[in-house]
Amino acid sequence: MRHATAPQMRPEGISPHALGNDTLLHELEQLHRTRHETFLYGSEEALKRHTLRTGQLEAEYLHRFPNRQVTAGRTRAGARAREAAARVESLPE
Repeated sequence: MRHATAPQMRPEGISPHALGNDTLLHELEQLHRTRHETFLYGSEEALKRHTLRTGQLEAEYLHRFPNRQVTAGRTRAGARAREAAARVESLPE
C-alpha cells in the first residue's frame, strides 16, 4: 500500500523537476561520487541507468542555474594558461 503523501516513485527515480534545489544538488553529488565505481564494476544496465540519471539531473541543474559561477581555471583559456605556466616553470634558469 502506498502512503498518500509519498512522492510518486518510478524505476528511474523521482522526476528531476520535482526535486527541491537542495535534494537535486545532493542527488548530483551522490551520482558523481559513485560514478567511478559504477563505471568499473557495474553491469551494462547499471552504467546505462547511471549515465541517464546523471544527465537528467545535470540538465535540470543547468536549467535552474544557467548563470552559475564558472571558475576561470575550468575553461579552455584557463587550462591553456595552466599549461603555459607549467612550461615556464619547467625551463632551466
